[in-house]
Amino acid sequence: MSTNDESRQVPWLIREATGEDWPGIWQIVEPVVRAGETFAWDRDTTEDQARAKWFQSPPGRTFVAVGTGELDGVVLGTGEMHPNQRGGGSHVANAGYMVRAGQGGRGLARALCAYSLEAARTAGFRAMQFNAVVETNTRAVAAWQAMGFEVLATTPEAFNHPSQGYVGLHVMYRRL
Repeated sequence: MSTNDESRQVPWLIREATGEDWPGIWQIVEPVVRAGETFAWDRDTTEDQARAKWFQSPPGRTFVAVGTGELDGVVLGTGEMHPNQRGGGSHVANAGYMVRAGQGGRGLARALCAYSLEAARTAGFRAMQFNAVVETNTRAVAAWQAMGFEVLATTPEAFNHPSQGYVGLHVMYRRL
């Protein structure tokens, strides 16, 4: 399933991830986690810990954007979606996305988001919420707002950015 503008050639295919995709996913996840700029994960997260956290069991899902053409078969981006809470909060989805270095600015994160929104809708979720969007990650904030999310609140100084110090975390939400 592709969610890009149909008027141009789509350079990727988004599909459910398999165990065989993990090496390509780890090539994306590791530098993002080590940088510590956009995800509130421990910067020393091990590969095994990351795999356990990223691969979601049902009703959660993990997916990849795999290149076509010149980058045929290369994992260019990945996402995961799961219930935001258990029990009475399980009707709201949560998701996260990471894109391979050098692939940003091409609409890939938005395509991953659109894929997860459709998957969440199909699975019966009523809304999607992002609990911790780093306010200095302005490209992501703008992308999610363009996808219909609104900033409900910002927790001041909730994220210790490695170069900008304590910055806020946005809670972002949209109905499905």
